[in-house]
Amino acid sequence: MPSSSVVSSLNAPPPSKHIQLTSATVAGGVGKSALTVRFVKNSFNEAYNPTIEETYRRDIFLDGERFTIEIIDTAGAEQFTALNEGYIKAGHGFVLVFSLTYESSLREIDDIRQQIARIKGPDAHVPIVVVGTKLDLVHEREVTRDKIRQLVNEWGLPFYETSAKQNWHVTDVFQDLLMQMRDRYKNEAAAQVLLQGTQAKRKVKRRDHCVIM
Repeated sequence: MPSSSVVSSLNAPPPSKHIQLTSATVAGGVGKSALTVRFVKNSFNEAYNPTIEETYRRDIFLDGERFTIEIIDTAGAEQFTALNEGYIKAGHGFVLVFSLTYESSLREIDDIRQQIARIKGPDAHVPIVVVGTKLDLVHEREVTRDKIRQLVNEWGLPFYETSAKQNWHVTDVFQDLLMQMRDRYKNEAAAQVLLQGTQAKRKVKRRDHCVIM
């Protein structure tokens, strides 16, 4: 059972961004690793193996620009409690993952959302996406769509119901968050956004560092 300084020329494309993207969940077994593996490798494993830490990488195109997203899938549950503040401080975008089949995991991500606001500051406007997993398990569902909509409307956050097994709406999650991050940080000259990479011909390759917690 689950427990849950950008400098750019007017005449040149902006330099590559190294952006940390964090998927945060307290609960184990909610499907965050399955979501990540489906997005990166387009595969699904029925077996649940608690995550220690895994690193993945995938290119994704957004409005004609290529971003290389590096995803660190971190340990959940008890390990998360000791590490979450460090990951939140370092993160530039967050995916809050809960299971549609386990109602308490939804309450747990609200705790994480509040931690993000406390650590980042209420006016930070941090990119966040809320994700409910295991949409295919219709008969095991505990969290109603009305309940989720009520909460995300209060939070002012986008929400997706996904199935890693059936590959439903998985890519949409990362595209949404990446778009938020690009728009949020594109004009920011602060050191929160670490610039990396090179410009090749007329295209810009952006490397985005993602942490899945």
